[in-house]
Parts: sequence; structure tokens; C-alpha cells
Amino acid sequence: MERRRLLQLAAASIGIGALTGGSADESVRQLLDMAMDGEPRSIEDWNLACGDHLYALRTRPPAQVAADLLIDLLAVRRQMEVSSPSDVTELQRVTAAMASVYANALTRLGEHGAALRWWRTARHAADASGDLRLRLLVRGEEAGHGLYGQRDPETVLRLLDSAQGIAGRPTVDVLTNRAKALTMLGRHDEARATLNDLLDLASAGVAADSFGFWKADQIHFAESWVYAGAGEERAADRARDDVLTLTSTYQYGANVRLHEALCTVAQGGVDEGTRKAATVIGSLAPGYRSHHIIETGRMVLRAVPLDQRDRRAVGEFRELLAIGPASGTP
Repeated sequence: MERRRLLQLAAASIGIGALTGGSADESVRQLLDMAMDGEPRSIEDWNLACGDHLYALRTRPPAQVAADLLIDLLAVRRQMEVSSPSDVTELQRVTAAMASVYANALTRLGEHGAALRWWRTARHAADASGDLRLRLLVRGEEAGHGLYGQRDPETVLRLLDSAQGIAGRPTVDVLTNRAKALTMLGRHDEARATLNDLLDLASAGVAADSFGFWKADQIHFAESWVYAGAGEERAADRARDDVLTLTSTYQYGANVRLHEALCTVAQGGVDEGTRKAATVIGSLAPGYRSHHIIETGRMVLRAVPLDQRDRRAVGEFRELLAIGPASGTP
């Protein structure tokens, strides 16, 4: 009888492996865990898992992150069905955080339709948890990642207005992303004014979230984005150095170097800027060329004046961008 059950588990693993994007080994592990009536994971363990997935997002190829995350999202959903009301509230917080990371990973893969649905799931879970900080964080994440080709910048501004309405005041998350959206719309004076408001607010200190989403390099990253877009080289250089001093994430590192290329183009150095950008993207292993990085490269390309887009360096860079983000592992 036990042998028959194990054979059934092994056969079933093929189907579940396809659904989860995981390996057959992982599918068998989950089924065996259920068969042995394993204890539900503690809230502390789930919080630790959230931190692990967030770290993976910052250091590993997005395709790998998405596959691993979906396994835990299915598991936390199962646990919610048999948990007490107080635990369900905490598991809603976990769901909101992990769904945000999953939507981020899907955005990096250029899976925008799926990402938008998961942002909605994350918002609903955060709202159900009643955690105001988390509600605002999820909305800030959704708005910020929407700027990478997922949404029109005007739509992002509306999302940020909605988040500010919930908060009742400007927040660091709102101001960071508002400054970037305004830059994308060419509203550089408003972007700089918003950046000044951000720096004033952040100078009083920022309360970090319990999952580890917030990091100080986000303020300097916004500075790099805004100043580079406006062609303010000295301020952009300082902001880029601040980011590189604070961060170890491949995406921020690549993107602020692309900001440098953007600033060069904005100042009229079309050949130099597009070659810089091509070098940044070309130096990345294929699995790390996320949609965020490719979209930042397209910001550089859009900054090239129309009458200079037939230059050889611009054409070579356009060809590189046409390859698009890669979803495989390096």
C-alpha cells in the first residue's frame, strides 16, 4: 500500500511540477509533506521566507526567482485555508509581500499582464491585513515598477495620488516614484521640486518596513534618475556614486550606469552615451538582462534627438535593445 502511494505521488509530481514551474523533486517534496501531515509553517518562518525571496530578487536571475516564489505562494494559500483568524491576518501580510516580489519578478521578465494581476493581488492582501505601512509600500512598489514600460507615466502619477490619499500626506515611497515619473514626462522642474521635497522628508528619518523592501539607496537612485534625465552631470555623478557605495544589487548597479549614459546623451554626446549604454548591457550575463535594465536602455535611446537617430552608434545600440530581456539563467 505504501509503495502504491509513493508511486502515485511520483506520477502526480509531473503535473504539479508543470503548474508550479518547479522541479519534479520539489513537487514530490510538497506531496510527501502533505501526506505526512506536516506542521504548518510559523509566521516567523514565513517572514524569513519573504526576506529570502527579496534577497534572491536582488541577486539572482528573475526567472529563477519567479519559479521559487510561486511554490511558496501556493503553500501560503493552502495554509490560510486551515488557519485561525489571527494567523490569517498575518498570512495576508506575508501574501502581500511575496505577491509584490512575484509581480516585480514578472515585470523584470516583461510579463506585464501577469504582473498587473499580481500587483492587484498584493494590494488586496495588504488591504485585508489592515497594515497601513504595508498598504502604502505595495502601492509604491506597483507604481515604481510600472515605470519600466508597464504603464504610462501619467497612470503611475494617478496611482501615486491614490496612495497619498490613503496616507493623508506625502510619503517617501510616493515622492520617490513621483519624481521619476515626472522626469519621464519631461517635466524636469517639477521633478526637481519633488526631489527636494523627498530629501526634506527623508532627512527626518525613514521608518523601514519589517520585510526589508526599503533601503536608503532608493533615494539616491531617484536622484540619479532625475538629474541624469535633466542632463545635470555633477549632481547625477554624485547620486550615482552614492548608489554604488550603498548597493550590491546588480540591477541598481547597471541602471545607474545607464543613467550616466542618459545624462551624456542629454548633454549632446549621442555617440558616447549610446556606446556607454551598450557596454553596460552587453557586459551582463543574459539571465541578468532584466526588462528593467532593457527599459532603462530605451530611456537612453528615447533621449537621442530625432535628427540623430540614424547615427551608427545609435543603430548598433538599437539592435542590442531589440534582443530584449533574457529569461534564462546565466
